[in-house]
This record gives sequence, C-alpha cells and structure tokens, in this order.
Amino acid sequence: MVGLWHFAAVPAHAQGLPNLGDTEREELSPIMERKLGEQIMRQIRRNRDYLDDAPTQEYLNNLGATLLAARPDARGEAQYDYFFFVVRDPMLNAFALPGGFIGAHSGLILAAQNESELASVMAHEIGHVAQRHIARMLGKQRQDMLIPLAGMILGALTATASPDAGIGIMMGSQGLAMQRQLNFSREAEREADRIGVDILRDAGYETAGMIQFFGRLQQASRGYNDTLPAYLRSHPLTSERIADIEARTRDLRYRQRADSLDFPVIQARVRILQTNSAQGLLDAEESFKRQVEQKTRPALVAGNYGLAVVALRQGNPSKAETYLDKARAAAKEGAPKKGVAALANLAIEVRLAAHQNTAAVEEAEIARRQFPLSRGIALQYVDALLASQRADDAVRFLRDQVTLYRSEPQLHDRLARAYADQGKQALQHLALAEAYALRGSLPAALDQLGIARRAPDATFYDQSIIDSREREMKAQRLEELKQEKERS
Repeated sequence: MVGLWHFAAVPAHAQGLPNLGDTEREELSPIMERKLGEQIMRQIRRNRDYLDDAPTQEYLNNLGATLLAARPDARGEAQYDYFFFVVRDPMLNAFALPGGFIGAHSGLILAAQNESELASVMAHEIGHVAQRHIARMLGKQRQDMLIPLAGMILGALTATASPDAGIGIMMGSQGLAMQRQLNFSREAEREADRIGVDILRDAGYETAGMIQFFGRLQQASRGYNDTLPAYLRSHPLTSERIADIEARTRDLRYRQRADSLDFPVIQARVRILQTNSAQGLLDAEESFKRQVEQKTRPALVAGNYGLAVVALRQGNPSKAETYLDKARAAAKEGAPKKGVAALANLAIEVRLAAHQNTAAVEEAEIARRQFPLSRGIALQYVDALLASQRADDAVRFLRDQVTLYRSEPQLHDRLARAYADQGKQALQHLALAEAYALRGSLPAALDQLGIARRAPDATFYDQSIIDSREREMKAQRLEELKQEKERS
C-alpha cells in the first residue's frame, strides 16, 4: 500500500506469480471478495470526492490494462475485471479494495514526475490484489470481520470534507480489527513491492520509477501521519523496503520509456478537478501558463489543454476552443502521432457548451472512429445527439450499447432521457429503474418500476418486464436487509 489504505483481495492462482495465500482461500471466496468490493464501491461512488470523470478514469484504466496485459496471471483464477478510479484528495496515496478495485488520490497522480512512477504505484497495488491479502489476513476469522474495513475507507473519504465526522466514522469501526490489518500489512507491503517490480518490468516501464517515487512518498508521509488515529497511521515506506526494491532491480538492464502525451494531459485535468474554489482555478491557470512557456511538446499540449479546460469552467467556450486548437496542433507535431482521447473529449464538450450541437455530433463521430473503445466519447456522442434533438438515433445507439455494457448506469440514464424526449413514459422509468439498481439504490429502483407500471403507455410486454425485474429486485433487497440485520 501507499499511504493510508492498502487492502487487496482478488484471487491470484498465478502461473508466474507465487500464490502465497492459497491455504486460506476457502475462508474468503473470490465471489465474496468481489461482492464486498462492489458494496464498498457503491458507497465510494456516492461520495462527492469520487471523481466520476471519464477521461481520467479511462486513462488510469488503460494504464492498468497495460500492466495487466504484461502479467495476465495477476487477474487470478476468477479473471476479475480490475477497475481503477480517482479520489479527490491532495494526500499522496493509493489503495486496493476487495475484488480488484484500485483507487488513487488526485495528489498522487499530480506528484508523479513521469508515467513509470505512476505505473509503479499501480503495479504495487496490483501486487496486493494478486496475493489476496485480505483473504490471507482473515484466515479462520468470520467473513463479517471485513465490515470495519468499509467503515475505515468511508471514514477516511469523509475526513477530506469534514475531519471531525471522518474520525468519528473511523473510530466507530472496530479498532481491534484494524490493528490486526496493520500488523498483517508489513509483510504484505514487501510482497506487493516484489510483485509490483516484476509487473513493472514485464510491462516495459522503468523499474527505477518505483524507487524514486517511493523515496519521495517516504518524505511526504512524514507530514501527515501524526494527524491520524494510531491504528490508521500509514505504514512507513521504510528504508528497508526501498533497499529491497533496489536489490531486486540492480541487475535489470536500464530501459527508458517515453511518456505518452496522455500522461501530462491527464495531470492537467486532475489539477483542475482537484480544486473546488475559484482561486484554485486561477492558480491552476497560472501554472498552465508557466508550463506553456517551457515550449516542449508535452508542455505545450498539456499547458494549452489545461488553459482550455479552465476557460470552459469559467464559461468561455470560445476562449477554450482557441487554447484547444493550440494543444491539438502541438500534439500533431513530432512522433509518435497517436491521438489523445482527452483532447477529442474536450473538443466535443466545447461544441456542446457553445450550443454548436450539429458540430458536436460531427466531432463525436470523428472521435468515435479514432477511439472506438472510449466509453466517455460514446456517452458524449449520445449527449450530442440528444442536444440535436435526434432522440430516435440516440435510442438506437443506446440499445446497442446497453447490450454490450449492461453494467454502466450512465447508459441507462441517457436512455431514460432519450425515451423522455420521445414521450415514452413507461420505458423512461424502466431505464431509470435500471440506473438506480446498478448504483445500489434498490428502493429508488423499485419506486421507478412502480411509476413505469402506472404509465398510460405501458404495454403488456412492458408490464411483463416490470413484473420480472420487480421480483428480482425485491429478492435482492430482502437479501440486503438480511445481511444488514446480521451485521448489526
């Protein structure tokens, strides 16, 4: 772990990675790990400091996918889909949750001086996941001992907005269970370091990045450890750990990996997303202006991109377009000329902000061809269609997308909007029910099903779907209530 949180729990019956936790695997199944991770993620997603930002999430998940492609055995026997996300917090920290969910603080992304440094932290967290550290920690303990883990994570998130409230939540979790976790983690940290170095090497990143970044984290951690309850203090990044990493990388041939243009661009975006104040936006603007003065290609692309985002946040799409054009021009110079998805994303956003809806659709169609796997651009395409009053086209596109990506609530949100534009009330509320259910709000989802049932345009076929989904959601809700009762 880096910083405060360090939990990991995805099975790793690795062909190349040692499965050190196999003897206790029956105590916490891969299914239970994933289920717990999903429960915690539903709570985290409701927190205002969870950055639900498509370009940032896509970059981080692409980075994680590159690491995992080099060592697919880290996915374990259950072949979990990892999910990487960002939390708004200036502290330098990253953490892994049960089931393959890995989070990074915005401060950590900004502190990385190159892509290899950021990749080193993600590889370390993947190491926690691959070694199933939560399952190994629990051993013969009851599975409900994991509940305080969620309380601690949520409390730490709350502390970013209200320290008193956050500490209250954390203190309300079981201190003894947390102390057991901290005691266990010392060896877990060393294991994650070793696995992380191997993943970093095989993915082609500079292994020296881990040593450099962890050394800076060691210095930074001294500034905030004493402000936390004793059982929540970060495990120090000891000199022993860093020496161990150096020993493992000493004989590796040095390789230099050029950063992608996506890295400085996403750093610029995160710098803006991290601030909640007008002054913070002005400070970011000044920083981007200084960056542009460096005249290097990455600095020109990222600096002008940052200035464009600031202008858009300030309600000036015309100014944003000017800076964006400069960023795109700089990106086309030199090699490699691989496109930057965040630039295409911003171009669509600028068109929509300027109410140039037809141009936004055209921009989105170009972007979709260039980045066919981008989920953020796919959603922007729908937004452009709806803004252009092309609800029929939006519905056709969304129906295909929902079939391919069933678990994305944003798709169902937009499908509800498209149905509303068509005046189809029953289908609108059915789509909203699915969106609420995917976000873990089953009572709200059941309410939407009730509204859909009473809609004047509900057909016999619609009613049969409503009946089926209502039975499923009620059964799921009863199971949730049963679990809550057992925990109390």
